[in-house]
Amino acid sequence: MNALDTMRALAQKSEVHGVKTGDVIFKADDPGASMFGVLEGTIRLTWTNENGQQGYELIEAGNVFGAGALVMEGHRRLGTAQAETDCRLIEMNREKFLFAVQESPMFAIELLASVDARLRDLKIATQV
Repeated sequence: MNALDTMRALAQKSEVHGVKTGDVIFKADDPGASMFGVLEGTIRLTWTNENGQQGYELIEAGNVFGAGALVMEGHRRLGTAQAETDCRLIEMNREKFLFAVQESPMFAIELLASVDARLRDLKIATQV
């Protein structure tokens, strides 16, 4: 089981959203109140670092993004998430996140593993 599987198991129909190619899920510096799991499609996450350099990551189905919003009070989004293709997303707010961690502590490990894998892939991609 991975983080997305846990999100799927806890999700209500109202927490599954369809987004069209080009739709913006959130923008850099927006307040963050939820994270997302990609059920179908691809999300482009873009950002600008402190040196003004821009970067991006493509987040494919089976992955999660925006988790910082759930673990940091007063979180502001670091990047902009936009649908690269038509997508289906699961949205998880802080209340449901805390419930998931309490009921299934492995969810926190799965989430960390997911973020770690994405960061490793991103590091490898930027070194090529």
